[in-house]
Amino acid sequence: MNNKLIVSSSPHVRSNQDTSYIMKQVIIALLPAMASAVFFYRLSALNVIFFCTVGAVGCEFLYQKLTKQDITIGDFSAVVTGILLAFNVPASLPWWMCILGSAFAIIVVKMVFGGIGNNFLNPALGARAFLLASFPVAMTAWTIPGVNWVSSGNIDAYTTATPLSFLKSGAIGISELTSNGISLTDMVIGNIGGCIGETSAIFIILGGLYLIYKGIINYIIPVFYIGTVFILAFILGGFDINFAIYQLAAGGLMLGAFFMLTDYTTSPMSKTGQIVYAILAGVITIVIRMYGGYPEGVSYSILLANVATPLIDKYMKGRVFGEVAK
Repeated sequence: MNNKLIVSSSPHVRSNQDTSYIMKQVIIALLPAMASAVFFYRLSALNVIFFCTVGAVGCEFLYQKLTKQDITIGDFSAVVTGILLAFNVPASLPWWMCILGSAFAIIVVKMVFGGIGNNFLNPALGARAFLLASFPVAMTAWTIPGVNWVSSGNIDAYTTATPLSFLKSGAIGISELTSNGISLTDMVIGNIGGCIGETSAIFIILGGLYLIYKGIINYIIPVFYIGTVFILAFILGGFDINFAIYQLAAGGLMLGAFFMLTDYTTSPMSKTGQIVYAILAGVITIVIRMYGGYPEGVSYSILLANVATPLIDKYMKGRVFGEVAK
């Protein structure tokens, strides 16, 4: 029997799951929330998803073409970035802002730093922060579900408030939500105002569970992030369990937990580091939501946690097997 001893450098454990496969699984996981967005926001949602996705793919292709790099749009990472950006903006956002946001996400946040695997911020959230700072009115113009803004063209007639704007006042905000006809069920299924992909908590959770089942992400970051927000909301909300539950269903918490915080490039490598990372993001989220000037804290909490990732990796190193020969 001719047995060969193969000597090679790490990694020694290999997988057939390449970037393209992973990104396709993420797209599949986002489909339920995408269908929900189209159901509640009609053509407006399709308009935003189309321009954000085409803008992201187009910008990556043009940048790599102009800089004479290998074209990598076939790995579908730009498609995922475009969809996630679309999920983080309102249905009424003009098409040119969608493309501008996609250009910022791909060129400034991703490609300038070396492309996929080298960016230190989540591209979609970096673009959202850029758009929110540049166009605050357009980025906070939440439309009523069921209104096709693309055909109506009159945003002033159909704007509405998000649940987080009511919850900003604490547990008393629940009664204000009820008086305005917003129930917990509405928040769970997505029949509320907000960004097109972050309002339907149940469909985001289903997508997240699919990614966990397929082994694309693990449960650590989502569980510790959601758990931290729940516990702090319960304590800071006057030990009101209902307030804590409403906080979980509101805004982009579930989208951030399953699809943003778990980004391979911008999250820590060790399990201990991931726990610290998730808890840090959870603390910042609830602090901004309850005490900050802006009702939503998910995006900024994740961006700040992204920046802290190298430091977390430095002090929360995984177990080392073996040692370098001297």
